[in-house]
Amino acid sequence: MAGVIQTIECEARRTDPALPNHVRMGDDAEILRAIDEDAVTLAVWQRPSPLPSPDLGDFPTIRFASDMRSVAHGIADALAALPPQDWHHRLAADVQHLAQLYGALTGDDRVEVRIERVTGNGCWKFHADYVALRLITTYCGRATQWLPHGASDDTAPHALSTGDVGLFKGRDWAGERAIIHRSPPIAGSGEDRLLLVIDAPWPEDDA
Repeated sequence: MAGVIQTIECEARRTDPALPNHVRMGDDAEILRAIDEDAVTLAVWQRPSPLPSPDLGDFPTIRFASDMRSVAHGIADALAALPPQDWHHRLAADVQHLAQLYGALTGDDRVEVRIERVTGNGCWKFHADYVALRLITTYCGRATQWLPHGASDDTAPHALSTGDVGLFKGRDWAGERAIIHRSPPIAGSGEDRLLLVIDAPWPEDDA
């Protein structure tokens, strides 16, 4: 809401006690390499959020395609119109780092970056993405929910924790085995989320 500054409290870390065999989780970024395994459709680097509880205010939706070296500059440019805050630099540096991790795994020289403040339900229905591989992290607020392979929509979902970095295989890579997931339904709760999504560039951005 314009002119209103809301403080977001990052939710406490959770750990799932049992995981299906197509999911890998670990507290080192190296766990993300497990996504190359045929059986694995979700790899999660478990980490705290690198941001404090930020004042999001009128945080804009940011979306751009960039080469790996220029991601932080793209974020800085997008935030230049806002009053400067210390966490803006942390955000830009972290997205730069995650983009480089993504590129190292996929071989892509360019990425599509999307950062947005989410106040509603977003993609609240369980679905698989029509991409090869998508990186998702939620800096603050409740994080992405996912289902084990073969589960029905009424199965109690698992969830990433705030700050976790997830690599989600989509239908372009895993076909019918693509990981099923959704945004946590938060409409009406007064909660906010700060979400990052990194993809390979969309076709119109390839040049």
